[in-house]
Amino acid sequence: MTSLKPKTTQTMKPATAAKKLGVYLPATPAEFQEGVVSREELNSLQAEPPTWLVELRRNGPHPRPVVAAKLGVSVSGLARGGVTEALTTAEIEDLKSNCPDWLRRERMTQEDVRKEAVRVKEKQVEQEKKQAERAAAALRERR
Repeated sequence: MTSLKPKTTQTMKPATAAKKLGVYLPATPAEFQEGVVSREELNSLQAEPPTWLVELRRNGPHPRPVVAAKLGVSVSGLARGGVTEALTTAEIEDLKSNCPDWLRRERMTQEDVRKEAVRVKEKQVEQEKKQAERAAAALRERR
């Protein structure tokens, strides 16, 4: 006979919660940084974000993955460009409008990576299609 275990609340570290919320942990309120976040609290923050979360998402500072996405480059590309810290929305917009050489290069690199990913995916689909056709032909020959 199985015993019913009491349901435990799933919690996460503030760093994990900040990552899931797409915000820079050091910019969050002290209460958020010092405690643990339950799955229920995280869902609540996502569904009805408090003012501090709305402001952080709007104005930053933003974590590097968010900065990279807003600039259309990879996190590695940011590092190659010398961007190692979190940036505010204003700083990101400034980079976009000035478009330094490193940003232009990294955007081209990112575009090449995307094109290559599409090419590889199409090749994989074509190979799977050929494999399915061969399997169907082999089935027909057995009959």
